[in-house]
Amino acid sequence: MRTLASARWAPGPTLPRPGEITATLQQMPAEDIVVLDRRERVLADVGATGRSLDAQYARPYLAHGPIGPSCAVARFDSGELTVWTHSQGVFPLRAAIAEMLRMPAERVRCVHAEGSGCYGQDGADDAAADAALLARAVPGRPVRVQWMREQEQQWEPYGPAMVAGARGALDRAGRIAAWDYQVWSNTHARRPGPAGVLLAAQALADPFEPPPPHPIPMPEGGGDRNSVPIYRIPNARVVYHFVPSMPLRVSALRSLGAHLNVFAIESFMDELASAAGADPVAFRLDHLDDPRARDVVRLAAERFGWSAAPPGSGRGFAFARYKNLAAYCAIALDVSVDRDSGRIKVGRVVAAVDSGQAVNPDGIRNQVEGAIVQATSWTLFERVAFDPERVTSRDWSGYPILRFDAVPASVAVHVIDRPGAPYLGTGECGQGPASAAIANAVADATGTRLREMPLRMPAQRISGGRPERRSTFHRRAAAGMI
Repeated sequence: MRTLASARWAPGPTLPRPGEITATLQQMPAEDIVVLDRRERVLADVGATGRSLDAQYARPYLAHGPIGPSCAVARFDSGELTVWTHSQGVFPLRAAIAEMLRMPAERVRCVHAEGSGCYGQDGADDAAADAALLARAVPGRPVRVQWMREQEQQWEPYGPAMVAGARGALDRAGRIAAWDYQVWSNTHARRPGPAGVLLAAQALADPFEPPPPHPIPMPEGGGDRNSVPIYRIPNARVVYHFVPSMPLRVSALRSLGAHLNVFAIESFMDELASAAGADPVAFRLDHLDDPRARDVVRLAAERFGWSAAPPGSGRGFAFARYKNLAAYCAIALDVSVDRDSGRIKVGRVVAAVDSGQAVNPDGIRNQVEGAIVQATSWTLFERVAFDPERVTSRDWSGYPILRFDAVPASVAVHVIDRPGAPYLGTGECGQGPASAAIANAVADATGTRLREMPLRMPAQRISGGRPERRSTFHRRAAAGMI
């Protein structure tokens, strides 16, 4: 205790103000990566019709927010170390701990134990490293390390903040003629990595330096995952501004950059549909050539009963194919917005998903249901808060997550089974479409477009939506036009 009392703490680098994070990201040193460059005409020429749009979308830093903070147990005996951990990557963790302790990897064993779900890299690896260091100091005795809530909330690696800018133009027929998209973010994945990815290793007397982050190559992608629109667009350009160094510690969070990229693309598709005077579902179908994508969009719209929203509520739609090569997912939902408080409540949600041959349809439904609930929390509630000196969202009051009274009223997931087709990954296909569908429904209900998560609707800005745009889908579908 005397050692702890004598410790001297030095302030870290000054953090940007939370309201300035969007501008900060765009001003930080970045490596510009051209992800797509397919141009028949320059965007300025295509926009000569006068129907061009510009928009910017953003999400904050997101915590993993496991209900139970990170924990680990370790025992060092006869020159061998065993660590029980809920890490999602026991083999990379084993290598990193062995390097940190300068032990042969074959003398380190990491055993997975069940823990709270986190979907990415929370503090589990760091708690395991803490336990390993302490166990080495007391050979033969098991050591349990239990992080507290504030430690988890303040020290874990967050899902990176992101900013995306979209510019598009319509031709005289109301179809997308040009698309220019830019995204600013980090790699979104620091694990697997060497000892330097562990907080304890960075704090040793002879510290390990964190390795420099690198962009993840496409088609997997990191911050640019799902940044390429799947729609038919003759002129399209996508640029990823890879920001290596961020103000806060970051790593993987479920769906990586696909969450914001799909949110931005699908929000912008609705904005373009509105500019074209088109129904959002019909507008998407008019720009889709992939028959499986069209099937998913149609099924979600039909099972939802896509039509005009009743007064006081709004309906939203969004679609994506995860990584542009995995599962297809379309989501239709409705929301209500309280005119006095601005509170947004998600009501009925209908999703359609195509994962190829459905080996376990119930597992597919569970994954998409979970994605919708988690994305609802991200979209409406979650944001890491900080001041110039430290992270301030250290508990559930400072970092609220979805509570039972805010869970969608109903969620139905319809699985398209394709026997004999290749299996496609499902687990992260729903987050982006769910967030975008919520934003689109809020715009439909209120007439106000919110482009930054978490969505906040000032009560005085609530007006009326535009339900008349909803009237064309069923008529055109019945006529075989889409």
